[in-house]
Amino acid sequence: MNLVDVHSTDTTIAALRDRVMPVLKEKIPAEKAKWTSRADISREAKTAVGDFLAKSGMELNLLDQRDLVTALINGFMAENPSSMPNAAPAVTAEAEASDAPPPMPAPNDPYARNPSRASIEQAKLKLQPIVLERIDTSAAAKLPREALSRDLTGLVSELLLETKTQLNASERAELVKQLLDDMLGLGPLEPLLADETISEIMVNGPKHVFIENKGKLTLSDVQFRDNAHVLSIATRIVTAIGRRIDESSPLCDARLMDGSRVNIIIPPLAIDGATITIRKFSKKKITLETMLKFGSISTNMAKLLRIAGRARLNILISGGTGSGKTTLLNALSQMIDHGERVVTIEDAAELQLQQPHVVRLETRPANLEGNGEVTMRDLVKNALRMRPDRIIVGETRGGEALDMLQAMNTGHDGSMSTVHANRPREAIMRLENLVGMASSNLSPRAIRQQIASAVDMIIQVSRMRDGSRRVTYISEITGMEGDVITMQDLYTCEVTGETPDGKLTVDFKNHGLRPHCLPKAAYFGLDKQLMETMDTPG
Repeated sequence: MNLVDVHSTDTTIAALRDRVMPVLKEKIPAEKAKWTSRADISREAKTAVGDFLAKSGMELNLLDQRDLVTALINGFMAENPSSMPNAAPAVTAEAEASDAPPPMPAPNDPYARNPSRASIEQAKLKLQPIVLERIDTSAAAKLPREALSRDLTGLVSELLLETKTQLNASERAELVKQLLDDMLGLGPLEPLLADETISEIMVNGPKHVFIENKGKLTLSDVQFRDNAHVLSIATRIVTAIGRRIDESSPLCDARLMDGSRVNIIIPPLAIDGATITIRKFSKKKITLETMLKFGSISTNMAKLLRIAGRARLNILISGGTGSGKTTLLNALSQMIDHGERVVTIEDAAELQLQQPHVVRLETRPANLEGNGEVTMRDLVKNALRMRPDRIIVGETRGGEALDMLQAMNTGHDGSMSTVHANRPREAIMRLENLVGMASSNLSPRAIRQQIASAVDMIIQVSRMRDGSRRVTYISEITGMEGDVITMQDLYTCEVTGETPDGKLTVDFKNHGLRPHCLPKAAYFGLDKQLMETMDTPG
């Protein structure tokens, strides 16, 4: 019987699978199946298919033989769910004699969890150099992804025949997708960037790519070929925005086209290979209402923050790395009136302001000769000449703190910034140290007076041990007593317990104090709303 004309139907493959299955079961009895790896099942399945076709006189092309083998493996494993799904070493004769189970594969081996990935990776290593030889990469980069995908699919099909490489239809599609990702995107990182549940991606060399999902860090199954592959992707990221990464400049802050923030550090500073950290750009706009829904703030805290934004208070957002400072800054910025001129200053632009009159400024590193650097401090000074109503500094971490305070003290009310600190009091100390870095002529008391007169409110955000982010303090600076800056906490967040699924329960406490910012709120007609908020428990 010749099956050349009918081999494409799924029913034919299914029928053949049912006829070959007894042969495979003879080779792998049920008592042995539970210790047999998928790799061993695959080998026996290929032998069974070959024996069956030889005895029956049937003909199948190589691609359909592969599909039949795949169907046979899947069917066998469905009937024997206790069989090992991972690619483990073959069972030795000694192990079979003693009925001892073979060693389990490494749990973090992505090819063990998905053996077809090994076939795809091997085909990619073989075909990618040939593909790059046969196409004009510069012209290909200008094509729409769909058009390039069609051209690449045809070329890959030809090369698979030329190189006698066997891949089924789904593996071919995945191979084309990976080649496209390498040519147009960020290679192995593309699936992670497309996953909206992932908030952060951390590449620690070619074989360890971690992700943050719902506040928890886990090791993904994504891998790069080698260190050169990681470095190639890092170079593609930075060159897209006119920066560079090399031995003379081994670290860089950059951003992706969608606004995601990227930090890259390479050897010799990164000992184990190039390291890429991506803080993903959220496609969903986070508002105070969203934060209220997530339990990051209480209803009254949301009301207070709205009033603070509209009353043009100078706000400093404090928190640790990944605690949600920039997210909160974006949410607060939505309270800015659309008639105001806003200037934002960042190392790598990631703020998402919705106002129509926004000027976005970004720092620039030095060139190869060491010239042309533009620092945060340079940009803050320049912003003062741009007639801004508000200045928003993405992160204060250097001498620009002094210029920021002076701006707040000279008519730019409603300015905002973030700083790394664990508590509101520590945020003041950090700000004091940063100002001291900018000027050695100011006494500690003079610096504190600048801070006390410039900053109205400090909002502390924290990432808790269950992965959630919450506002833990809303504190006001009330003035000076001697050489000490005085503060009062309007709201605090206290952990009260833990649910069976590991989520923390918290209590947002209203301290019921009279806000020091009440006169500023009254100027904008918000004093009654402010007092009602502070008089309401919770």
